[in-house]
Amino acid sequence: MSHILVIEDEAVTRASLVTYLEAQGYDVSEAESAHEAEHVLAEKAIDLMLVDINLPGKDGLRITREQRAKSDIGIILVTGRNDDVDRIVGLEIGADDYVCKPFNRRELLARIKNLLYRTGQAGHAVKQVYRFDGFCFNIQTRRLETEDGEPVPLTRAEFEILYYLVSRSGQVATRDALMSRITHRQYGTNPRTVDVLVRRLRAKLDADAVRPSVITTIHGEGYAFTPTVT
Repeated sequence: MSHILVIEDEAVTRASLVTYLEAQGYDVSEAESAHEAEHVLAEKAIDLMLVDINLPGKDGLRITREQRAKSDIGIILVTGRNDDVDRIVGLEIGADDYVCKPFNRRELLARIKNLLYRTGQAGHAVKQVYRFDGFCFNIQTRRLETEDGEPVPLTRAEFEILYYLVSRSGQVATRDALMSRITHRQYGTNPRTVDVLVRRLRAKLDADAVRPSVITTIHGEGYAFTPTVT
């Protein structure tokens, strides 16, 4: 059973969320502040956090930044309708998704299920480490390293694209499929963003980015990850 932590300072909203999620079969803990949340996280194994951005004291953005620096826990931000800047900043510093107040409960549940599935916390086995062409790609820590242990920095969008391609090595990934991995992270994403991200990944993975051999263009369809993956 997945364990969700609801961090919300508004008592009625928090109680409503806890009751609803428990009715869906989840184990749920709650906190009204970052201080309480830290105690819960220290004592329990949490799979996903639902975090209100506008908390008093240490806000949801700071909680997100601190947790992402030390774990790969699922994080969904809860924002106001007009919090575009905070929402985008939250995704950039490590949140996985966001919902806007007032939110539809069924939409929230769908986002929670999707995130738990992608992070491997819904009972699905997920391969954690991929090795290819002198690189080691660790999914749990979100790190890409050379065989000598040198880190290769990845933005969160680059990570999502690379993960999708590597986990489907040898298969064609359409631009639409790749786009679906990043549109929830970047408000108003342009379809050409996928091509830009692939070009940036090639510069990091290929000795010859002009004639790439790691991520191959499949004309009229999309891209394919071609190295042997172990």
